[in-house]
Amino acid sequence: MNSQINKIRERRAIRVRAGISGTALRPRLSVFRSHRFIYAQLIDDASGKTLAAASSKEVKVKGDKKAQAKAVGESIAKKAKDLGIKSAIFDRGAYQYHGRVKILAEAFKEGGLNL
Repeated sequence: MNSQINKIRERRAIRVRAGISGTALRPRLSVFRSHRFIYAQLIDDASGKTLAAASSKEVKVKGDKKAQAKAVGESIAKKAKDLGIKSAIFDRGAYQYHGRVKILAEAFKEGGLNL
């Protein structure tokens, strides 16, 4: 049963990722969500490099996971602004655009950047 769920999740991630590619001017904002933490990376797929990264491990926010996701979104937006990035392409992976993933994306937008 668990292996079936993993296969479905992998196929969904591949399907979402198929049409997304980041560049230096408009990198891909990739989100990974574990049970305890949430991570975000700005990736330039053309050169294969990570431009910036943020996680709830480094942000150190008290509160629930939603507050942590918002803090990570704000942190990655600040790092993007420092690099001169004005917009990004959102890569939600196999996750629904709901809950912590949505909060992170909205915090990124509130930071003055486009998705």
